[in-house]
Amino acid sequence: MQTEKELRTKRPVFLDLQILTKSLPIPGIVSILHRVTGVALFVLLPVLLALLGGSLSSGDTFDDYKRWADNFLIKLILWGVLWALMHHLLAGVRFLLLDAHIGTDLQTARKTARMVLIGGAVSAFILGIFLW
Repeated sequence: MQTEKELRTKRPVFLDLQILTKSLPIPGIVSILHRVTGVALFVLLPVLLALLGGSLSSGDTFDDYKRWADNFLIKLILWGVLWALMHHLLAGVRFLLLDAHIGTDLQTARKTARMVLIGGAVSAFILGIFLW
């Protein structure tokens, strides 16, 4: 028979995600966003390829897609997809460098994580301005 103390230690632990995210370091946030953007890009890839294939099929279809993409909400969604792509690309390069044992000390890892967060947003903003 188990004692009360043994029963208490085997109980599941409640993890409050709000508390965890407040104390999560920047490299952890970059890692989680890298995974989330990877899944989002994987899910959206067939849709984007279908749009590309449709736009290349004829001039009329391209004009239809162009009118559809002039909607503000659609532009905002496409800007979000562009940010996901840029963040995933920069974070992937960062993780490849970490796998090569480049930038593994704490200060450099934090600095490169900030660079990924800022670089992904800035590059998506700049590319989005050109596409707007």
